[in-house]
Amino acid sequence: MGFVAWVIFGAIVGWAGNLVVGGRDRRRQGCLVSVLVGVIGAALGGLLYRLATGQSKTFDFDFPSFGVAVLGAVVLLAILRLVSGLGRRPGDRS
Repeated sequence: MGFVAWVIFGAIVGWAGNLVVGGRDRRRQGCLVSVLVGVIGAALGGLLYRLATGQSKTFDFDFPSFGVAVLGAVVLLAILRLVSGLGRRPGDRS
């Protein structure tokens, strides 16, 4: 995929991952953050796919690639939410 395709794919994947992880206190993230989460999530999803199946995953604009990328974005957002939640004290809202 070209650079522009990765940006578009990353934005869609980041948005979808944010919808899945969302929750009641979901913070709206900007477009740049969505793209970064999507692209990094796609790479993480590809790594998880390779570890689980032993096969490499090439990312094209198709549903299997989208699913793997969203799974990676969800894992990334869940880890980020867990790490950011560790620094908070009970009762803190921000």
